[in-house]
Amino acid sequence: MAELPLLEVRDLRVEFPAGGGWIEVVRGLSFSIERGEAVGLVGESGSGKSASALALLRLLEPAGRQRGEIRLDGKDLQGMTERELQEVRGGRIGLVFQEPMTALNPAISIGEQVAETVRAHRRIGRREARFEAIALLERVALPNPSRRYDDYPHQLSGGQRQRVLIAAALAGGPALLIADEPTTALDVTLQAQVLDLLRRLRDEMGLAVLLITHDLAVVAQLCQRVLVLYAGRLVEEGPIDAVFSRPAHPYTEALLRSVPRLGQPAARGQMPSIPGSVPDPSSLPAGCAFAPRCGYVMPICREEVPQLEAPGPGIESRLAACHLRRVLG
Repeated sequence: MAELPLLEVRDLRVEFPAGGGWIEVVRGLSFSIERGEAVGLVGESGSGKSASALALLRLLEPAGRQRGEIRLDGKDLQGMTERELQEVRGGRIGLVFQEPMTALNPAISIGEQVAETVRAHRRIGRREARFEAIALLERVALPNPSRRYDDYPHQLSGGQRQRVLIAAALAGGPALLIADEPTTALDVTLQAQVLDLLRRLRDEMGLAVLLITHDLAVVAQLCQRVLVLYAGRLVEEGPIDAVFSRPAHPYTEALLRSVPRLGQPAARGQMPSIPGSVPDPSSLPAGCAFAPRCGYVMPICREEVPQLEAPGPGIESRLAACHLRRVLG
Protein backbone atom coordinates (compact mmCIF):
# COMPACT_ATOMS: atom_id res chain seq x y z
CA MET A 1 0.00 0.00 0.00
CA ALA A 2 1.39 3.40 -1.06
CA GLU A 3 2.28 5.83 1.71
CA LEU A 4 -0.07 8.78 2.09
CA PRO A 5 1.29 12.25 1.28
CA LEU A 6 2.23 14.32 4.33
CA LEU A 7 -0.20 17.06 3.26
CA GLU A 8 -3.11 16.65 0.89
CA VAL A 9 -5.32 19.57 -0.16
CA ARG A 10 -8.43 19.05 -2.28
CA ASP A 11 -10.66 21.77 -3.76
CA LEU A 12 -9.70 24.43 -1.21
CA ARG A 13 -11.88 27.55 -1.47
CA VAL A 14 -11.45 30.71 0.58
CA GLU A 15 -13.98 33.55 0.78
CA PHE A 16 -14.07 36.96 2.45
CA PRO A 17 -17.12 39.17 3.08
CA ALA A 18 -17.51 42.17 0.75
CA GLY A 19 -20.40 44.35 -0.33
CA GLY A 20 -23.00 42.34 1.56
CA GLY A 21 -21.85 39.05 0.01
CA TRP A 22 -18.80 36.80 -0.17
CA ILE A 23 -15.84 37.08 -2.57
CA GLU A 24 -13.88 33.94 -3.45
CA VAL A 25 -10.12 34.57 -3.42
CA VAL A 26 -8.92 30.94 -3.60
CA ARG A 27 -10.84 28.87 -6.12
CA GLY A 28 -10.54 25.09 -6.00
CA LEU A 29 -6.86 24.71 -5.08
CA SER A 30 -5.64 21.09 -4.97
CA PHE A 31 -2.11 19.81 -4.34
CA SER A 32 -0.08 17.49 -2.12
CA ILE A 33 3.32 17.56 -0.43
CA GLU A 34 5.37 14.45 0.28
CA ARG A 35 7.48 13.96 3.39
CA GLY A 36 10.79 15.80 3.06
CA GLU A 37 9.72 17.56 -0.14
CA ALA A 38 10.16 21.29 -0.77
CA VAL A 39 7.38 22.85 -2.85
CA GLY A 40 7.14 26.45 -4.03
CA LEU A 41 3.80 28.30 -4.28
CA VAL A 42 4.36 31.30 -6.54
CA GLY A 43 2.40 34.17 -8.04
CA GLU A 44 2.06 37.94 -7.98
CA SER A 45 0.55 39.84 -5.07
CA GLY A 46 -3.20 39.22 -5.08
CA SER A 47 -2.91 35.69 -6.47
CA GLY A 48 -4.12 34.11 -3.21
CA LYS A 49 -0.83 32.64 -1.96
CA SER A 50 -0.90 33.85 1.65
CA ALA A 51 -4.64 33.25 2.00
CA SER A 52 -4.06 29.64 0.90
CA ALA A 53 -1.28 29.17 3.47
CA LEU A 54 -3.30 30.62 6.35
CA ALA A 55 -6.30 28.52 5.34
CA LEU A 56 -4.22 25.35 5.76
CA LEU A 57 -4.15 26.09 9.50
CA ARG A 58 -7.62 27.66 9.59
CA LEU A 59 -6.12 30.97 10.67
CA LEU A 60 -8.51 33.03 8.54
CA GLU A 61 -11.55 32.35 10.71
CA PRO A 62 -13.77 34.15 11.60
CA ALA A 63 -12.78 37.00 9.23
CA GLY A 64 -13.07 34.60 6.29
CA ARG A 65 -14.49 31.18 5.61
CA GLN A 66 -13.15 28.16 3.79
CA ARG A 67 -14.29 24.90 2.25
CA GLY A 68 -12.52 21.87 0.90
CA GLU A 69 -10.42 19.03 2.25
CA ILE A 70 -7.11 19.45 4.11
CA ARG A 71 -5.42 16.31 5.41
CA LEU A 72 -2.19 16.07 7.38
CA ASP A 73 -0.90 12.51 7.83
CA GLY A 74 -4.35 11.44 6.64
CA LYS A 75 -6.13 13.39 9.40
CA ASP A 76 -8.80 15.91 8.44
CA LEU A 77 -7.85 19.40 9.67
CA GLN A 78 -11.17 20.88 8.60
CA GLY A 79 -13.03 18.74 11.11
CA MET A 80 -10.71 19.42 14.06
CA THR A 81 -11.74 21.35 17.14
CA GLU A 82 -9.87 24.52 18.07
CA ARG A 83 -8.04 22.62 20.82
CA GLU A 84 -6.91 19.94 18.37
CA LEU A 85 -5.77 22.62 15.94
CA GLN A 86 -3.62 24.24 18.62
CA GLU A 87 -1.56 21.04 18.72
CA VAL A 88 -1.10 21.14 14.94
CA ARG A 89 -0.24 24.85 14.75
CA GLY A 90 3.39 25.16 15.75
CA GLY A 91 3.44 21.42 16.41
CA ARG A 92 3.11 19.29 13.29
CA ILE A 93 3.12 22.43 11.12
CA GLY A 94 5.48 25.33 11.72
CA LEU A 95 4.76 28.74 10.20
CA VAL A 96 7.34 31.42 9.37
CA PHE A 97 5.64 34.77 8.79
CA GLN A 98 6.68 37.29 6.16
CA GLU A 99 7.77 40.22 8.34
CA PRO A 100 9.70 39.25 11.51
CA MET A 101 9.54 42.74 13.05
CA THR A 102 5.74 42.52 13.25
CA ALA A 103 5.61 38.78 13.98
CA LEU A 104 7.90 39.08 17.01
CA ASN A 105 6.75 40.77 20.22
CA PRO A 106 8.96 43.87 20.71
CA ALA A 107 8.48 43.77 24.50
CA ILE A 108 9.72 40.19 25.05
CA SER A 109 13.28 38.91 24.55
CA ILE A 110 13.80 36.75 21.48
CA GLY A 111 14.95 33.78 23.58
CA GLU A 112 11.88 33.92 25.78
CA GLN A 113 9.64 33.99 22.71
CA VAL A 114 11.23 30.79 21.40
CA ALA A 115 11.11 29.19 24.87
CA GLU A 116 7.43 30.11 25.15
CA THR A 117 6.72 28.16 21.97
CA VAL A 118 8.70 25.20 23.28
CA ARG A 119 6.61 25.16 26.50
CA ALA A 120 3.39 25.41 24.48
CA HIS A 121 4.10 22.03 22.88
CA ARG A 122 6.12 20.22 25.54
CA ARG A 123 5.53 19.78 29.26
CA ILE A 124 8.84 21.11 30.55
CA GLY A 125 9.89 23.80 33.03
CA ARG A 126 11.27 27.24 32.28
CA ARG A 127 14.91 26.27 32.86
CA GLU A 128 14.77 23.32 30.46
CA ALA A 129 12.80 25.39 27.94
CA ARG A 130 15.57 28.00 28.04
CA PHE A 131 18.18 25.36 27.17
CA GLU A 132 15.97 24.05 24.36
CA ALA A 133 15.48 27.58 23.01
CA ILE A 134 19.22 28.23 23.00
CA ALA A 135 19.77 24.93 21.16
CA LEU A 136 17.20 25.95 18.54
CA LEU A 137 18.80 29.38 18.13
CA GLU A 138 22.13 27.63 17.66
CA ARG A 139 20.58 25.27 15.12
CA VAL A 140 19.46 28.21 12.96
CA ALA A 141 22.98 29.66 13.22
CA LEU A 142 22.18 32.75 15.29
CA PRO A 143 25.58 34.04 16.50
CA ASN A 144 26.23 33.64 20.26
CA PRO A 145 22.74 32.28 21.04
CA SER A 146 23.21 32.05 24.81
CA ARG A 147 24.31 35.70 24.93
CA ARG A 148 21.66 36.91 22.49
CA TYR A 149 18.87 35.07 24.35
CA ASP A 150 17.96 38.18 26.35
CA ASP A 151 18.16 40.56 23.38
CA TYR A 152 15.00 42.17 22.02
CA PRO A 153 13.93 42.08 18.35
CA HIS A 154 15.08 45.65 17.67
CA GLN A 155 18.62 44.69 18.69
CA LEU A 156 18.90 42.14 15.88
CA SER A 157 19.40 42.56 12.14
CA GLY A 158 16.65 41.58 9.70
CA GLY A 159 18.37 38.29 8.87
CA GLN A 160 18.84 37.46 12.56
CA ARG A 161 15.17 38.17 13.30
CA GLN A 162 14.20 35.83 10.48
CA ARG A 163 16.37 33.11 12.04
CA VAL A 164 14.57 33.62 15.36
CA LEU A 165 11.20 33.13 13.63
CA ILE A 166 12.48 29.93 12.04
CA ALA A 167 13.73 28.71 15.43
CA ALA A 168 10.29 29.36 16.95
CA ALA A 169 8.65 27.52 14.04
CA LEU A 170 10.88 24.50 14.74
CA ALA A 171 10.14 24.47 18.49
CA GLY A 172 7.25 22.01 18.23
CA GLY A 173 9.17 19.52 16.06
CA PRO A 174 7.13 20.04 12.88
CA ALA A 175 6.96 17.72 9.88
CA LEU A 176 5.99 20.62 7.60
CA LEU A 177 7.36 24.17 7.59
CA ILE A 178 5.31 26.86 5.82
CA ALA A 179 7.51 29.86 4.97
CA ASP A 180 5.51 32.87 3.75
CA GLU A 181 7.82 35.21 1.80
CA PRO A 182 10.70 34.59 4.25
CA THR A 183 13.26 36.56 2.22
CA THR A 184 11.22 39.51 0.92
CA ALA A 185 12.59 42.16 3.32
CA LEU A 186 16.21 40.94 3.09
CA ASP A 187 19.08 41.96 0.85
CA VAL A 188 20.56 39.44 -1.57
CA THR A 189 23.29 38.23 0.81
CA LEU A 190 20.91 37.66 3.74
CA GLN A 191 18.37 36.08 1.38
CA ALA A 192 20.96 33.51 0.30
CA GLN A 193 21.82 32.76 3.93
CA VAL A 194 18.17 32.15 4.88
CA LEU A 195 17.65 29.88 1.86
CA ASP A 196 20.80 27.93 2.73
CA LEU A 197 19.46 27.54 6.27
CA LEU A 198 16.09 26.24 5.05
CA ARG A 199 17.83 23.83 2.69
CA ARG A 200 20.03 22.52 5.50
CA LEU A 201 17.10 22.08 7.87
CA ARG A 202 15.16 20.24 5.17
CA ASP A 203 18.07 17.84 4.61
CA GLU A 204 19.04 17.34 8.27
CA MET A 205 15.55 17.08 9.77
CA GLY A 206 13.64 15.58 6.85
CA LEU A 207 11.37 18.63 6.91
CA ALA A 208 8.81 19.20 4.20
CA VAL A 209 8.71 22.86 3.15
CA LEU A 210 5.98 24.94 1.52
CA LEU A 211 7.72 28.11 0.32
CA ILE A 212 5.37 30.96 -0.58
CA THR A 213 6.91 33.66 -2.73
CA HIS A 214 6.54 35.86 -5.78
CA ASP A 215 10.20 35.23 -6.68
CA LEU A 216 10.86 32.31 -9.02
CA ALA A 217 14.61 32.65 -8.47
CA VAL A 218 14.07 31.88 -4.77
CA VAL A 219 11.97 28.81 -5.62
CA ALA A 220 14.69 27.50 -7.95
CA GLN A 221 17.24 27.56 -5.12
CA LEU A 222 15.23 25.49 -2.63
CA CYS A 223 12.32 23.57 -4.15
CA GLN A 224 11.89 20.41 -6.19
CA ARG A 225 8.40 21.25 -7.41
CA VAL A 226 6.48 24.45 -8.13
CA LEU A 227 2.80 25.43 -8.01
CA VAL A 228 1.88 28.57 -9.98
CA LEU A 229 -1.18 30.42 -8.68
CA TYR A 230 -3.07 33.13 -10.56
CA ALA A 231 -6.26 34.88 -9.41
CA GLY A 232 -6.88 32.13 -6.84
CA ARG A 233 -6.51 29.21 -9.26
CA LEU A 234 -3.65 26.80 -9.86
CA VAL A 235 -2.55 27.35 -13.47
CA GLU A 236 0.58 25.17 -13.60
CA GLU A 237 2.28 22.49 -11.53
CA GLY A 238 5.37 20.40 -12.11
CA PRO A 239 9.03 19.67 -11.34
CA ILE A 240 11.21 22.78 -11.13
CA ASP A 241 13.57 21.86 -13.99
CA ALA A 242 10.75 20.99 -16.39
CA VAL A 243 8.63 24.05 -15.60
CA PHE A 244 11.57 26.46 -15.76
CA SER A 245 12.99 25.04 -18.99
CA ARG A 246 9.66 24.80 -20.81
CA PRO A 247 6.72 26.51 -19.06
CA ALA A 248 3.34 25.19 -20.16
CA HIS A 249 1.26 28.21 -19.16
CA PRO A 250 1.70 31.74 -20.58
CA TYR A 251 1.58 33.21 -17.05
CA THR A 252 4.51 31.04 -15.92
CA GLU A 253 6.36 32.01 -19.08
CA ALA A 254 5.71 35.70 -18.36
CA LEU A 255 6.90 35.33 -14.74
CA LEU A 256 10.13 33.72 -15.90
CA ARG A 257 10.63 36.42 -18.52
CA SER A 258 10.27 39.04 -15.77
CA VAL A 259 13.15 37.66 -13.68
CA PRO A 260 16.16 40.03 -14.07
CA ARG A 261 19.29 38.38 -15.50
CA LEU A 262 22.89 39.50 -15.26
CA GLY A 263 24.14 40.86 -18.54
CA GLN A 264 20.64 41.30 -19.95
CA PRO A 265 20.05 44.99 -20.77
CA ALA A 266 16.69 46.45 -19.77
CA ALA A 267 14.60 47.89 -22.60
CA ARG A 268 14.68 51.70 -22.37
CA GLY A 269 15.95 51.46 -18.82
CA GLN A 270 12.91 49.48 -17.60
CA MET A 271 12.87 46.13 -15.85
CA PRO A 272 10.94 43.38 -17.67
CA SER A 273 7.38 43.06 -16.38
CA ILE A 274 3.96 41.61 -17.16
CA PRO A 275 1.54 44.21 -18.56
CA GLY A 276 -1.62 44.81 -16.52
CA SER A 277 -2.30 43.44 -13.06
CA VAL A 278 -3.98 40.55 -11.26
CA PRO A 279 -7.75 41.10 -11.55
CA ASP A 280 -9.90 42.03 -8.58
CA PRO A 281 -11.49 38.79 -7.31
CA SER A 282 -14.86 40.55 -7.19
CA SER A 283 -14.79 41.23 -10.95
CA LEU A 284 -12.97 38.37 -12.66
CA PRO A 285 -13.23 38.23 -16.45
CA ALA A 286 -15.16 35.43 -18.12
CA GLY A 287 -13.10 32.43 -19.19
CA CYS A 288 -9.39 32.39 -18.30
CA ALA A 289 -8.54 35.07 -15.73
CA PHE A 290 -5.15 35.64 -17.42
CA ALA A 291 -6.69 36.25 -20.88
CA PRO A 292 -6.60 40.09 -20.69
CA ARG A 293 -2.81 39.98 -20.12
CA CYS A 294 -1.95 37.02 -22.36
CA GLY A 295 -0.07 37.35 -25.66
CA TYR A 296 -1.48 34.06 -26.94
CA VAL A 297 -5.16 34.74 -26.20
CA MET A 298 -7.77 33.00 -28.40
CA PRO A 299 -11.57 33.49 -28.52
CA ILE A 300 -12.15 30.38 -26.37
CA CYS A 301 -9.91 31.88 -23.64
CA ARG A 302 -12.45 34.68 -23.07
CA GLU A 303 -15.38 32.28 -22.91
CA GLU A 304 -14.37 29.07 -21.12
CA VAL A 305 -12.31 28.46 -17.97
CA PRO A 306 -9.48 26.03 -18.87
CA GLN A 307 -9.14 22.87 -16.81
CA LEU A 308 -5.94 21.76 -15.11
CA GLU A 309 -4.61 18.81 -17.09
CA ALA A 310 -1.44 17.34 -18.61
CA PRO A 311 -0.19 19.79 -21.26
CA GLY A 312 0.55 16.99 -23.73
CA PRO A 313 0.62 13.20 -24.14
CA GLY A 314 3.07 11.40 -21.86
CA ILE A 315 3.59 14.43 -19.58
CA GLU A 316 1.63 13.28 -16.52
CA SER A 317 4.15 14.90 -14.14
CA ARG A 318 3.09 18.32 -15.44
CA LEU A 319 -0.29 20.05 -15.20
CA ALA A 320 -1.41 23.28 -16.83
CA ALA A 321 -4.73 25.12 -17.22
CA CYS A 322 -4.41 26.53 -20.74
CA HIS A 323 -6.53 26.21 -23.88
CA LEU A 324 -3.50 26.85 -26.10
CA ARG A 325 -1.68 23.70 -24.89
CA ARG A 326 -4.80 21.64 -25.59
CA VAL A 327 -5.10 23.08 -29.11
CA LEU A 328 -1.42 22.44 -29.87
CA GLY A 329 -1.67 18.95 -28.42
